[in-house]
Amino acid sequence: MSGRSYELPNFLVSVKLKYVKLGYHYFISHAVYLLLLPLVAAASVHLSTLPVDALYESLRLNLVSTVACSALAVLLATVHLVRRPRAVYLLDFSCYRPEDARRCTREYFMENSTTYGTFTEGNLAFQRKLLERSGLGQSTYFPEAVMRKPPNPCMAEARKEAEMVMFGAIDDLLAKTGVEAKDIGILVVNCSLFNPTPSLSSVIVNRYKLRGNIISYNLGGMGCSAGLISIDLAKQLLQVQRNSYALVVSMENITLNWYWGNNRSMLVSNCLFRMGGAAILLTNRRSDRRRSKYQLIHTVRTHKGADDRAYNCVYQDEDDEAKVGVALSKDLMAIAGEALKANITTLGPLVLPISEQLLFLLTLVRRKLSKTRIKPYIPDFKLAFEHFCIHAGGRAVLDELEKNLELSDWHMEPSRMTLYRVGNTSSSSLWYELAYTEAKGRVKRGDRAWQIAFGSGFKCNSATWRALRTIDPAKERNPWTDEISEFPVQVLKVAEIVTYSDTNAKA
Repeated sequence: MSGRSYELPNFLVSVKLKYVKLGYHYFISHAVYLLLLPLVAAASVHLSTLPVDALYESLRLNLVSTVACSALAVLLATVHLVRRPRAVYLLDFSCYRPEDARRCTREYFMENSTTYGTFTEGNLAFQRKLLERSGLGQSTYFPEAVMRKPPNPCMAEARKEAEMVMFGAIDDLLAKTGVEAKDIGILVVNCSLFNPTPSLSSVIVNRYKLRGNIISYNLGGMGCSAGLISIDLAKQLLQVQRNSYALVVSMENITLNWYWGNNRSMLVSNCLFRMGGAAILLTNRRSDRRRSKYQLIHTVRTHKGADDRAYNCVYQDEDDEAKVGVALSKDLMAIAGEALKANITTLGPLVLPISEQLLFLLTLVRRKLSKTRIKPYIPDFKLAFEHFCIHAGGRAVLDELEKNLELSDWHMEPSRMTLYRVGNTSSSSLWYELAYTEAKGRVKRGDRAWQIAFGSGFKCNSATWRALRTIDPAKERNPWTDEISEFPVQVLKVAEIVTYSDTNAKA
């Protein structure tokens, strides 16, 4: 792993103009409504100052103009109402919490890795060093098939893990919302590396006896950002399906995707990925707005797959011994940074205050016109969002995002504690982070939350939400409820692993 780049590129160095243009295109496409507001206000103020008799006489003398303007106003209002996208609400969500028997300490991880007998001494030391610096705690979860001695990775065990995670999250979600399974009209399931036949979406349809005309999708191979792709797909379907519920299930499967070889670029995933999943219920029913938690405001998707380096930086393949694993390129951090820069530059004009946008744009124009090197102005996203849910992909990524977005420890706490408590649960990690924020009682009505995740391909996706009500943690039930008072905890830069063999050696 020597020579690998672990740092994101500095966002202060460059900003690609085409992404700024794209973001401003989104903003300007809705600006006509913003421009009409001051005109309507000015007209209203002027009319309010006229005497009733003068106003009546003016209308009588300009009857044709008055009727034409009124008809035009009604037409514009009708067009606006017809073309306006339906609002999409998040009714509630649930994160699966495995049973205590599935907990795996760092020591148990290393003990098992040693007893497997497949890893060289050098690669055992490599895994140990990586795990000590990973930011993972002592209570992450593994499926039974991997923890068993000897391990038993097979299709039956993989199905067992998938069903345990999916059904656990969905059962809890339906119980919390009171929505009946037969009322769900849209189903989107994402799992990158486990795609059995029948599909996981069909497994859910069969278990809950969902209706025959349900619109279902099963997304595979799309990486850790697939959860937000599922949200975006469900949003688009809800724009055309009236009075519907959309169930989104995000998860990953470890049983058949544990790497048993000695390619170090493939061993990283063993040390970071853990068992978990989430179920989310979206709706476009106006009657559900009052009891929903959030409204979906924006989704922004960025795909860098046209670049060969980006396409190959997270790649499932066979090693020299024909053992399948997911290889991580040394360019991963740099590519993630480029994808993130493109994504937030597009998102900025949609969410940032006008003052921040003007400062950003003026600095950009000066940089283009000036021959001297001018430091670009990077907008302060803390002015746009109260809460940040950054995919807990690894400690290095969180460190770099904290630095480049100038976030505080408080903003990073949900992501760091999620990595510590449950590890990298792939596409579902964002929901454990939002659940942490709720359990801490931080979500107030009107607050804005930003979810951002990376995935193979290479992709960077964002979703922004606005809280419709204050979340009372005393009335909530989520995976953090029983132990939230214990967090946050201090995460050591190096958490030494003391194995049984080490203890004997010291003795």
